[in-house]
Amino acid sequence: MPVILAGIGWHIIGAACAASFYAPIEKVKKWSWETTWAIAGFFSWILLPIGVSLLLLPDFHGFYASMGASLLLKVALFGAMWGVGNVSYGLTMRHLGMSLGIGVAIGVTLVVGTLVPPLLHGQGAMLFTTKSGLLTMAGVLVALIGVAIVSYAGHQKEVQLGSEVKEFNVKLGLLLAVLCGIFSSGMSFAIDAAQPMADAARRLGVNPLYAALPSYVFIMGGGAIINMGYCFIRLAALKRLSLRADLSQPRPTLFKNGLLAASGGIMWYLQFFFYAWGAANIPQRLFYVNWMLHMSIYVLCGGLVGLALGEWKGVGSRPVRLLWAGVLVIIAAANLVGLGLKS
Repeated sequence: MPVILAGIGWHIIGAACAASFYAPIEKVKKWSWETTWAIAGFFSWILLPIGVSLLLLPDFHGFYASMGASLLLKVALFGAMWGVGNVSYGLTMRHLGMSLGIGVAIGVTLVVGTLVPPLLHGQGAMLFTTKSGLLTMAGVLVALIGVAIVSYAGHQKEVQLGSEVKEFNVKLGLLLAVLCGIFSSGMSFAIDAAQPMADAARRLGVNPLYAALPSYVFIMGGGAIINMGYCFIRLAALKRLSLRADLSQPRPTLFKNGLLAASGGIMWYLQFFFYAWGAANIPQRLFYVNWMLHMSIYVLCGGLVGLALGEWKGVGSRPVRLLWAGVLVIIAAANLVGLGLKS
C-alpha cells in the first residue's frame, strides 16, 4: 500500500505541473502566441526528452536502433495524434469557452485514454468482472462527475466575471471538444505502445522510475512535429505575425520572454516525468488507471491553482462552493481507484 500511495502522490505532483505550466507562458509580452508556444515546445518536446535520455542510456543511438522502425513509427504516430488534439484545443476554447471546453475535452480524453488500452490488450472483461476493475470503473464515473462539477463552477465564474465568448457555438464547440478529447488520448495510447521501450530500458539497468522516459523522445517528437509545424505555418502565412519581429525585441525582453517560455515548457515536461514515476509504482496489471489518475487530478489541481492565482476573486460564494464540491468528488474518485489498486 505505501508503494501505491507513492504512485498516486507522484501523479499529484505531475498533474500540478500540468495545471501550472501555462502560468509563466501567459506572462510573456510582445511576442506572438505561436513564437512563445514554439520555444516552450522546444524545451518540453525536444530538448528535455533527448537530454534526459542521453543521461539515462549507455548507448543512445544503439537503444533506438534496436527497437525496430515499426515500433518507433507507431509510438511517434500516437504522439502526433496527441499533437492534433493539442492544436484543436485552442479552437475548442474559442467556440465553447475555457471551462466548458476543458471540461468536455478532459472528460472525453479521461474515458478514452483510460478504457481503450485495456480493451486493445484484450483485458476489457476484467474491468467488469474483478473487484479492482469495478472499483476503477466506479472511480472513472465519479471522476467524470467531479470534472463536470468543476467545469460548471468555472462556467459560472466566467458568467459572473463577464467573460464573453465572442464566437460561442455550442454544436461546433462540443464537436471540437469531443475531437480534441479523442485525439489528446493519443498520449495515453503512445505511452501504452511504448511499453517495450520501457522494458528494454529496465533490462539495461535503468531505474524503473526512469524507464519510461526514453520513449518520450519519439512520443513527444511526434507531437512536436504537429505543434511546431502549426506554429511556423501560421507565422509564415499571417502577415500580422512575424518570428523576426518577435526576436527583434530588446535583449531584456528577449531574455525575460525566453525564460518564461522555457519555464512553462519545463513544467509541461515535468508532468510526464512524474507521470512515469507514478506509473512505476502502480501494479502493471492495472496500468490503465494511470491516465485516469493523471487527468482527473489535473482538473483538481487546475481549480486549486486558479484559486491560488486569484482567478476567483470577485466571484460569489456559490461557484466557489461548487468548485470545492468538485474537488472533493475527484478526491473521492482517486480514493476509489486506490482501493481498486489495493484489492
